[in-house]
Amino acid sequence: MASDKELQREATSPISQNNNDINKNISNPMGTILSNPIITGAPIGSRTSANKLYSTGSARGHIAKQVNIGFQEVMRLVNDAFLIKNDTGQLFYALNNIMVNKLQVSFTAMGLYNKHSNSVNIKLIDKIGSTYTTKVIMTDETNPVVKAIKTKKNVTTQDTGFLSSWYQSHASTAIIPLMAIDECIGVYIVGNYHIGATIEFCQLLANSLALFAQTKNLIELAETNSDTDSLTGLANHKHFQEELSRQIQNSENKNESLSVVIADIANISRINRDLGHAKGDEIIKTVAQKIKKNIRNTDFAGRYGGDEIAIIMPSTSLDEAKYMAEYISYVLSCSYIDDVGPIKVSMGISSYPKSSENQEKLLVLAEQAMYISKSKSQETGNCKVITSEDYNFWDDEALKCFAEVLTKKHAQIGVQFEDELINKFHNEKIISNSHLLDVVTSLANTIDAKDTYTKGHSTFVSRYSEALARAIGLPENEVQRIRLGAMLHDIGKIGIPENVLRKPSKLTDEEWEIMKQHPVIGADKVLAPNESLRDLIPMVKYHHEHYDGSGYPMGLKGEEIPLSARIVAIADAYHALVSDRPYRKGMGVEKACEILKMGADVQWDRELVRQFVIIAPSLSTSA
Repeated sequence: MASDKELQREATSPISQNNNDINKNISNPMGTILSNPIITGAPIGSRTSANKLYSTGSARGHIAKQVNIGFQEVMRLVNDAFLIKNDTGQLFYALNNIMVNKLQVSFTAMGLYNKHSNSVNIKLIDKIGSTYTTKVIMTDETNPVVKAIKTKKNVTTQDTGFLSSWYQSHASTAIIPLMAIDECIGVYIVGNYHIGATIEFCQLLANSLALFAQTKNLIELAETNSDTDSLTGLANHKHFQEELSRQIQNSENKNESLSVVIADIANISRINRDLGHAKGDEIIKTVAQKIKKNIRNTDFAGRYGGDEIAIIMPSTSLDEAKYMAEYISYVLSCSYIDDVGPIKVSMGISSYPKSSENQEKLLVLAEQAMYISKSKSQETGNCKVITSEDYNFWDDEALKCFAEVLTKKHAQIGVQFEDELINKFHNEKIISNSHLLDVVTSLANTIDAKDTYTKGHSTFVSRYSEALARAIGLPENEVQRIRLGAMLHDIGKIGIPENVLRKPSKLTDEEWEIMKQHPVIGADKVLAPNESLRDLIPMVKYHHEHYDGSGYPMGLKGEEIPLSARIVAIADAYHALVSDRPYRKGMGVEKACEILKMGADVQWDRELVRQFVIIAPSLSTSA
């Protein structure tokens, strides 16, 4: 019979296995400078509940491990990092490796204060190398990050909820101001700092990091050529952002629309590679000159990125902006470049306040439209201007383009694709059953795309669950509820790190504990806030409970497990068994049914298994 570990890729465990408890002691790596040379704590993998991942109390699964890193070695590694790295982000990653691997902290995070947006964009790296970003608004007086910055004093807390991490909670966390001389430029955050490092050492590290970041910023400011991009003569990115902020405020005061156009020049990377960067620069300059010549006096153009030029169009509706963008696209297509031919651009447009009232999201939506335009151009060979109103957000292509934009921008604006997608999901107004099905299907497809090893898994589990629900004679409305719930049974994987989801080899105990949290994440953080889908929670939250009580997250037993969840559990396991995976070939229907029967009354409901085995041969195992 397959074990938990053999089916961990689908988070399916036909028969649970008991683990022996092993005691663990951790030597203090800073023992040469601490009065207490030994600290006993529990590693990530030792926790027993999904919401205490970083608890330091005693728990099962302690693994013996001695850490004997002296103060001099740690300081040598830190010094080397400061000498070698010339980028603040790279230095932060290097210091995180030292803190996590040598000093046994659970995670570190760094956030720099942005005066323009009055916020702190925080990047966190955890013990297994996963990264998370979140934004803290400085008006939130209850947030410990805000308190640390405003008071310029260390803040300690046991609650990591302010980091908005999907699966982390309850860690002894220190929030340390990044002090550059007398100015606080952000925060350095250390989780479970007491395991291997004193607060004084963390503060010394934070102060050094702050001075490095401040020096780097001053160098970059000195190198910045006023507000003008040297290649195109247009406004540079910083100036463009400042002008857009001013224009949005002006539009708000006048109660007028404002549109933003982002144009991406086609094939610049290939041109740079094949014909040299001089040719690429020639094209960028030509595009900039043509745009500057053909926009109105009230419009404002700037170089948005390497091969992207953006235009602010005040007092302009979405339709008017589209008409003007199409004219500019036509003008550019009439411009020929030697060895290249006509200039082609992809253009995306968003509008204030129709698309969004938030500057950052306004730009994200314009970029999303531009990526869709680029995709359409590749399909047809013709340049097409796309607005934020021309596509359905939940369309697969739109979601893919949205992910591309946020992947590129999340470090700048403090938001990740998963967070923004769920936020959009919570605010979506469901207008019909077909609309609900479209949204649910798109969410499921997004999860399957994130976990490439289980592509199409959600759709098959939904089909199998629906078939079993019909086979046992449930009412049609309940069949449809189970169909939707099964489609979303793995929605909690949206909060699981990709290096865990995509790992082709066996998960460690630490990683397995993280994976096991997806039912709770899906139920509590994704479905619960959406009133129209709360009745699907039992299937999402309890589809990994076992009939004998050995499952998770609640350890429910027998008919304590909702019937709908018992149905989804069988469908989930069956598809995991019959589908191919990188680490094994899919089983035949007969073999898979034998495993289900062996697990009856242990993991699954015996009567439901009996019914499923009858219909299994008639179920398709291919798309």
